[in-house]
Amino acid sequence: MPDPKDPRHNAAWRAARQWQQRAHQARPSGSAGGLRLLFTWLVFGALMVVGVVLGLFFLLVGWAMLPFLRHRMKKRMERMRAEQAEDVGGGVHYRETRSPDGRRDMEVLEGDYEVRERRDEEEWR
Repeated sequence: MPDPKDPRHNAAWRAARQWQQRAHQARPSGSAGGLRLLFTWLVFGALMVVGVVLGLFFLLVGWAMLPFLRHRMKKRMERMRAEQAEDVGGGVHYRETRSPDGRRDMEVLEGDYEVRERRDEEEWR
């Protein structure tokens, strides 16, 4: 009578033995398998080298583009600030007056002004 604890009667053990036999049959024999393995490693290595070179190239291109991108973003921020300054100001504008020799004298705030008389000088102190 067969022993029930014998691993050869186990279904999983039999499936593993069948897979093992198929693996031995599918394994290439001789130098053709070694050449194929060598070729595979060479292709893999070449792809790794190409990937590293492309990565470094794009890294350098990105670094080279940073000053141009910074300049562009700076101009965009200046434009946004100018648009916001116009919206906030309403009808009031600043103008610089210059003397005849080209120096800046003062800044003048243009707009409508009204002179109020002081009612109580104590109130303002």
